[in-house]
Amino acid sequence: MSHSSPDRTDQHRSNPLSWRVRVALLVLLVLAVITVWTTNVLLTDRSTTATRNRAELRLALYSGNILSELRRNAIVPQLLSRDPALIGALNSGDFSQSTQRLIGYVDEIGAASLMLLDKDGRTVAATDRNRLGQNHRNEPSYVDALRSNTTVFTIKAREAGGYAFSYSRRLESQNDVIGVIVVEVDLAKFERAWAGITDAVAVMNSEGTIILATEPRWRGLTMTEALSRQPPESAIERAIKATADWTALPADAYLKGEAVMRIDGRIPFRGWTMATFTTYASVRERVNAVLALEIMGFALLAALAFYALSRKTALRMALFQRESAELRRLNARLQREIAEREKVQKDLSAAEQTLEQSSKLAALGEMSAAVSHELNQPLAAMKTYLAGARLLLRRNRPEEAMTAFARIDDLIDRMGAITRQLKSYARKGQAQFSPVDMGEALASSLSMMEPQLKARRVRISKILPDRPVRVMGDRMRIEQVLVNLLRNAIDATKSVAQPEIEILLASGETATLSVRDNGHGIEDLESLFEPFYTTKQPGEGTGLGLAISSGIVTELGGRLTARNGSDGGAVFEMQLPILNETSEAAE
Repeated sequence: MSHSSPDRTDQHRSNPLSWRVRVALLVLLVLAVITVWTTNVLLTDRSTTATRNRAELRLALYSGNILSELRRNAIVPQLLSRDPALIGALNSGDFSQSTQRLIGYVDEIGAASLMLLDKDGRTVAATDRNRLGQNHRNEPSYVDALRSNTTVFTIKAREAGGYAFSYSRRLESQNDVIGVIVVEVDLAKFERAWAGITDAVAVMNSEGTIILATEPRWRGLTMTEALSRQPPESAIERAIKATADWTALPADAYLKGEAVMRIDGRIPFRGWTMATFTTYASVRERVNAVLALEIMGFALLAALAFYALSRKTALRMALFQRESAELRRLNARLQREIAEREKVQKDLSAAEQTLEQSSKLAALGEMSAAVSHELNQPLAAMKTYLAGARLLLRRNRPEEAMTAFARIDDLIDRMGAITRQLKSYARKGQAQFSPVDMGEALASSLSMMEPQLKARRVRISKILPDRPVRVMGDRMRIEQVLVNLLRNAIDATKSVAQPEIEILLASGETATLSVRDNGHGIEDLESLFEPFYTTKQPGEGTGLGLAISSGIVTELGGRLTARNGSDGGAVFEMQLPILNETSEAAE
């Protein structure tokens, strides 16, 4: 215990530094979180606004390109419908030069293809020679052109997917319709151009049907249907996506599992509209780059702080190692002392048990002298009865001899009872407790002390309850306590002319047995139950009887007290937990 103060001093010395370090690290962490969060919010808003502006500008550029392509091709049918060579070929039926002429036009115009149809809808000239001879009599581009005096625009779904866009106009000669010129507009080149960017683009007609898109499966669907047909994602993928989008504003939609912003615009042509979907990748890249630099800066600050602290920690560690070595030596010494004390405690416990048994045997030795006196009288009587019985048998008086034998048998039973009590008293106590009748234990103890009581002519008065008083304990040890109390009472009345011992057994909350004598009382009550304390002359007692009795009663859960009576003499009172019906049932 004397070595605990340096530990407390060291702990007191190191706690303020540890407290300051914790506060500094907490402040640095809070500052880092606030800075990163503020930077994230500001840069995200700014980068998202810039990305949206660029997307709107790109949308305007795309719609302008489509409108320019459509308007540039819209004038071509009107010009070709007045071409004399084409009109002459339709009138003469000679189309040998017509295909070559159309090929020359398509290179200058930049259209997808040109076709010349006769009045029956049959392809007579085309930039794609594979189409020669095809019949387009039922197609909208032919039928609508015949019915209109102006150029008509038609959209046709292709079997291979996608749509074909064309302008058509009828050719007349002398107010008769002789054929139709068809100009296909190459809008698919914009899809091919858009495919090289990260944005998704879709063009819808006036009915909301997607006719151009970077996603081929969107064509022919409405925008709502196209977005709803995204491939399903697992819960883990959605969680990863939500984590990855922490720098973005709420997404307008998800394409291929990635958050995007949607920008809608109008194309001033037949009610067409365009929508672009721009990813937040550029926003995240710019924001994350700045955040990474900030986090790296705070990490460097923390590393410098830890380096500075490590220098001090190294010095303290050297000191702590020396102190820990000393504490280990002290700990080893304390363990040896504890082991020695445990050994002494075990030896003391064994010695107490030995002393307890020795005290019992000492009492047994004292009683044996009185018992031998008691046994001498029955032996002398038995000898007389045997002599009388022998004489009666010689005189042929067997009935009277049997009477003598019966008296001898009674005397043998009495001697056997005395020896059995001495043998049971000499045994050690039981390992486990059992119910004990205090009245029976008292009777057995009085029987064992009967020779000494008779020798001293002690008057015994007993007050016992009508019902048995039972306790849970070891009967042999309880009888040992009672014998010790009776011996002390007999010894206390040696100088009294008319010795008296009063025994009172009562039951209430506890079982209480009082032994009162009419001796001279007790002078030193405080030291009465201490080992080796005695008021007897040297050689008459060891001073262990009451100390052992007090220990026995305490182990049984009770207490042994002593006091001087109001009318003189000493009163010893033993209280033990009573065994009622409830506690007996529990046992």
